Amino acid sequence: MALGDELPNEVEAIFRESWTKRDGNVVPESEDLRLANDSVELDAVVLYADIDASTSLVDNHKPHFAAEVYKSFLHCAAKIIRSEGGSITAYDGDRIMAVFIGDPKNNPATRAALKLNYARIHIINPALKKQYPNTGYELRHTVGIDAGHLWVARTGVRGANDLVWVGRATNHAAKLCTLSADYPTRITKEVFNALNEDLKTSNGKPMWELRSWTDMGRDIYRSNYWWRI
Repeated sequence: MALGDELPNEVEAIFRESWTKRDGNVVPESEDLRLANDSVELDAVVLYADIDASTSLVDNHKPHFAAEVYKSFLHCAAKIIRSEGGSITAYDGDRIMAVFIGDPKNNPATRAALKLNYARIHIINPALKKQYPNTGYELRHTVGIDAGHLWVARTGVRGANDLVWVGRATNHAAKLCTLSADYPTRITKEVFNALNEDLKTSNGKPMWELRSWTDMGRDIYRSNYWWRI
């Protein structure tokens, strides 16, 4: 069958087929779901971490330098996320996505974000400057965190497929990463309200600033604090 005939039939089947769904108590792997309309539902916290101005990095520096920045950032992010109990669900160029489930989940996700800020300031940029003392480049990044209900499904074709994470938390965490890197960490009000006090204040001072996210009609908190690894 020609592709032009095959695709309409397959797309119609996707919309027509009933969904099977189940509640999840672990973050699923791709193999846990069928390519048919099969899904797992989770209450989760989603973390996105992204290198700021990566296009400028690639355009204005040699490929090996940009690759080393990418690798250093993503390596630290992955190690920190796993140390806090998060599951890495995707790498996309210069960004990483992770999901935290269970109770608590807001605290370790937020702590991971603050630890990544520590790694950028005290580990990555000093190592970069030591190796390349004449470069004017300094790594900046953003992290966005939101909490909510996720619908996880498997998409693609046999031999080339992956999971999609459908829900407001996924989209909004990613969108928070597009805001200014002057404040590397942003969390939604729902995440902030669930935090322990030691993640809200430092030496009696607030670690977060409340802001109105007018584009999305939500309240968010931003911070430039770090948490020692």
